[in-house]
Amino acid sequence: MSAANSSLSSTSSPPPQSRPHRPPPSDPSIIHPKTKTEHRLPNKDNNAINSPQLQTLPLTIKVSDSRGGSVPGILHLPANYTKTSSKTAAILLSGAGGGLVGPSSIYLSLGAKLPRPRPNGIPVLRLDYRYPARNKYCVADVLAAISYLEREYAIAKFVLIGWSFGGAPVFTVAGMDERRVVGCATVASQTAETEGIERLAPRPVLLLHGLADQTLGSWCSESLYRKYGGGGSRELKLFEGDDHALTRNAKVAEEMLCRFVMRCAGVEEGDGQSEVVGEEVVEGRERVELMEKAGDLRGEERVE
Repeated sequence: MSAANSSLSSTSSPPPQSRPHRPPPSDPSIIHPKTKTEHRLPNKDNNAINSPQLQTLPLTIKVSDSRGGSVPGILHLPANYTKTSSKTAAILLSGAGGGLVGPSSIYLSLGAKLPRPRPNGIPVLRLDYRYPARNKYCVADVLAAISYLEREYAIAKFVLIGWSFGGAPVFTVAGMDERRVVGCATVASQTAETEGIERLAPRPVLLLHGLADQTLGSWCSESLYRKYGGGGSRELKLFEGDDHALTRNAKVAEEMLCRFVMRCAGVEEGDGQSEVVGEEVVEGRERVELMEKAGDLRGEERVE
C-alpha cells in the first residue's frame, strides 16, 4: 500500500452496478416530521442505555441556516461527565431516511458502550436530520451539533460516523473542518457528495461495506478508499455475503467502530474496556425491528 497504515480486507469486488438512492424531493420546505413532534424512543432504546455508568439526554439543537429550525438527537455522556472530561465525542449519522439507531442498530449500541469505560468514557451524539438526503442541510445540522457540543460541553474534537447517505455529510464536514474533526468512519457509504474525503488525510478513516449490498455496491467504499490517497491511516473492511446494513456482521462492525473511535480519542483499550466493547446490547432480529421503529428505514433507505 502506498498510504501509511493502510489496510485492505477483501475477498472479491463486484462490478460497479448497484441501485442508487432515488433523488430526494425537489422541494425541501417540508421539515422532517420528527422536528415537529415530541421525539419518542423505542422501548429497547431506554432499556439498552439504562446504566448508572452513563446519562442520556434528548436534545433539540437549533440550526441557523437559510431554512432554520432544529434538529433532534440523543446525547450519551459518562455518568460523571464534567467540562474537564473527555475532549473528544462521536457523532453518528444515519442514511437517506434519517433516524437514530443506525445500520442494524449499531448506533444504539455505540451510545450504550463508548461513554461507559472509566475514566475515559467518550460522549456519543446520535443525530437525526431536518431534511434527510439533502446534504446541504444535513451538513448544517452536523456543524450546528459540533458547535453546540463545543459550547455546552467543552468538547473540542469529533469523530464522525455515517451510514449510506450519511457518508456525504461526514466527508463534507470533515473536508471543511480540519481542526475539530479528527477521524471518519462509514458503513456502506455512497460516493455522491463525498469529495471531502480527498482532504481528510492524514486523519484516519475506516470504511465498512457488505459485498452483497444491493443498495450501494461495495465498489463505493473501494472508490472512497482510493480517493483518500496517501499520507494517512485508511482501512477498508469488506464483509463477504453481507447486506447494506451489515446484518450478518453487525457485532463485528460495531466492535470495529468502537475501537476506531477510541483510537481517534487517544483512549487505550485497557482492563474492563474490552468487556464493554464486546457486549451485545441489541440481539438478532431486534436490530432491524429497531431500525424500523426509530425511522432509519424511512423513504428509500433499506437493509438489503
